Formats: sequence, structure tokens, C-alpha cells
Amino acid sequence: MIKVGITHGDINGIGYEVILKTFGDIRMAEMCIPVIYGSPKAAAYHRKALDLPAVAFNQITDAKEAVVNKVNIINCIGEDVKVELGVSSEAAGNAAFAALERACADLQDGLIDVLVTAPINKHNIQREDFHFPGHTEYLEEKFGKAGDKSLMILAKDNLRVALVTGHIPLSEIPQKLTKERIVEAAKLFETSLKRDFRVGNPRIAVLSLNPHAGENGLLGSEENDIIIPAIKELQEKHSLCFGPYAADGFFGSSDFMNFDGILAMYHDQGLAPFKTIAMEEGVNFTAGLPVIRTSPAHGTAYALAGKNEASEESFRQAVYMAIDTYQNRTEYDKAYVNPLRKLYVERGGDNEVLDLTKEE
Repeated sequence: MIKVGITHGDINGIGYEVILKTFGDIRMAEMCIPVIYGSPKAAAYHRKALDLPAVAFNQITDAKEAVVNKVNIINCIGEDVKVELGVSSEAAGNAAFAALERACADLQDGLIDVLVTAPINKHNIQREDFHFPGHTEYLEEKFGKAGDKSLMILAKDNLRVALVTGHIPLSEIPQKLTKERIVEAAKLFETSLKRDFRVGNPRIAVLSLNPHAGENGLLGSEENDIIIPAIKELQEKHSLCFGPYAADGFFGSSDFMNFDGILAMYHDQGLAPFKTIAMEEGVNFTAGLPVIRTSPAHGTAYALAGKNEASEESFRQAVYMAIDTYQNRTEYDKAYVNPLRKLYVERGGDNEVLDLTKEE
């Protein structure tokens, strides 16, 4: 059974609420082995504040001790826990980082199979060991091999949006956008659609940067100078990439339903329409890395903390996607690794090999 590591995120947000609501359904622990990296004390505080049914946590000290049909929890922050619902605090940042560090170490060591992260506050988690704008960049440095790049994908069913540029200021996007960067992101996206989502020949829509796709240079030159050449190069490499499409009309019509993936040029261009369409069930998936990580598509939602108003659906879908992706990768890799080996069989005990590619 797949062992799912779960970080509790910011303890003053809705992380524990969505975790408790998700695993309050006993069927969840029947489909995976959940291992929560957090604090039993913080979990109990949230359960009481929200007046939720009790979840029978199995307190362990090591992921190796996790058992089937139990919601396992590892205490990563000791007993000195201070929960301040709806408040960004240094203590909450420390707790989020401690859980993330422990979970990543266990993921690296193979003690858990996949990682699901509850939302963090990108400001209070900053420290010497965490100087990143979010989980995605942190995980890229932690797990990426030399030259590996990660890719943020927001997904719900057949709607999948990837970003060429992620957590950077809007003013820096034109300088960061290059043909090479678009080609790299598109190829990563294509590979992930095949391997992680099991889409055979993915069709990818590439969005423009400027309004109305630049109006042939009238509203900007990036389409003609960068995006269109990138699409042509991708097509020459036999990738089914099309565009560039103006984002407003593309999402405003039903065009987005005709593609397996949508490549946006920057964060809000892709995520604003995605969250409008799929906020309740959307999942943030980190592609391009040897490890599997998902997260709900929402943030800490301090305004909802302690009110028992947060929906757990996005978090639940993140758990489902982590499990599905693990299975998809396993099946894909089994099918495509050393495919020529399937053309050979052994004959008898003398280890004579029959080459099935030749006629006898």
C-alpha cells in the first residue's frame, strides 16, 4: 500500500482543518497509509476548536512504524506548541518548516512514497534554510538532479495548467521569458502528461503573453519574437503544441476543453482562470522531479481558520492525485524502460537466447 507523507503546513491556517476532515472518513486510511508530519497537540487543538469528530491518531516516532488502517502522525515540533488561529507568526513558520524538513528527509530515504503538503505562509517560513518563494522551488533544489527543472501544474480532471514562469514579480516576466524557457517547460509538461497523467499524445495549448496575442506586434513583440518561434521548434520536435492563444478568449470560450494541457506564460494568467473554474477540487502538482508532490490549490486561508467553513475537497483530491500519479509512473516506467527486452526470451537451461526480431 502506498505510504503518503503529509505535512501540516501553517498551524494557524486551515491546514489541520482540511486534514482532519479528510481523514475523518475512515475509508481514506483504507486506500493508503497516511503519515502526518506535524503535532498531535496542534491537531487536537484544531479538532476541539472546530468541534469536529475525533480522529484516532496513531502516534509514531518513525515512518517505519506506520501501520495500515491508521492515521499515523509524527511529532516534529515537540510539545511547545502555540496555535494562534488566523495569525501569521514566527512559531507557525518554524512548525511548518520542521514538518517539511522531516518529511523531505523521509521521502529522500524512501520511507514514504509520495508527499502531500498543506499550505504554508511564504513569508513566515523564510529563514536561512528556506529562502524560496514556495514549495515548488524548495523541492526543486532539494530533489532536482544537476540541471533538473520543476514545473508547476494545476490540475482537475482534464483541465491541466502549467506555468512557464512561477513565483516572480510581474515586472520581471518579459525579461525571464525566452524561447528556450518555453520549449523546456512545454517538453516537461508533455513528459508529465504522458508519464504522470497517462495521456498518450497530449495536445498542448500555448497562451500568449500580451492582450489579443500581441495583435501582430501592435500590443507587444513577445509573440512574434519568442512564443511563435518556440511553438515552431516544438512542432518540429513532433510535439502537439498550438497557439499562441489570447488567454481571455481562450478561457472565456470552450477552447480550453479541446486540449490535454494549457501552458501559461505567468502565474496569474494561468491560475486565475483555473481557480475560477476548479478552486474547490483543484490540485497543485510539482512535475519534473523524481519525487511526487501534490498540494491543495488554496492557501492558508487565515480568514477561515477556526470557523469550520473550509472545504477539504481540494486536499482530498491532492491525496488522490498523489496516489494515482505514483501508480501511473510505476506502470509507465514498467512499460517503457528497456522495451527491447520484451523481444527476447530464454530457451532452456543453457541460457540460449532467441531473438524474436529475426526470422528463423
